[in-house]
Amino acid sequence: MGKSIIITGATGTAGSQLLREALADNEISSVTVLVRRPLDIQHPKLKVIIHPDFLNYTGLEGLFKNSDACIWCLGISQALVSKEEYIKITYDYALAAAKAMSTINPQMTFVFLSGMGADSREKSRVLFAWVKGKTENALKALPFKHFYIARPGGIIPTTKKANMHFKEKASLFAARIMGAIVPSTVITSSELGRAMLNFVKNGSDKVIHENKELKKRISA
Repeated sequence: MGKSIIITGATGTAGSQLLREALADNEISSVTVLVRRPLDIQHPKLKVIIHPDFLNYTGLEGLFKNSDACIWCLGISQALVSKEEYIKITYDYALAAAKAMSTINPQMTFVFLSGMGADSREKSRVLFAWVKGKTENALKALPFKHFYIARPGGIIPTTKKANMHFKEKASLFAARIMGAIVPSTVITSSELGRAMLNFVKNGSDKVIHENKELKKRISA
């Protein structure tokens, strides 16, 4: 029997490609996405739940109880929002959801999409590094049976995203340059999606996976 998974951030670069990979994966039996607005995709395995408040999960108890895993891809660039908003989206949203899920179904696998440079010591002066590290540590303390952290470097979209913000275009350009110089520091969104699905299907003997390790998971 295939795995039943939840995906957040399904409209972003990583999450949207993860959704495509999950729908095409024969080992994934059903996919539920929590989004704020409808998706322009339909599939027999897909259920879309419009969820306006990512701090409140009342009413989703049945979904959490019957799901095998959640892959948390919800996030935003620190360059696009205020410090307060970045903390709320990155830390508060993820922790609120994970607490609800681990309380209802601690047997779930929870995969958190973090990023290269996340600071587990929580001492970095870089907002991204500090908040991602703080979020990783808080999630790690929850009683999930299986918990994994993906720390990709530069993400190259496999499918071109429409209406990219100019700051997103700049980040993509930088990632392409970085990939040309040091290929091991970048990953395609397709590779990242398959690596995170691999955690759900096959598990791992470690929690944190840096970019090089994510690329190896594809053939694991």
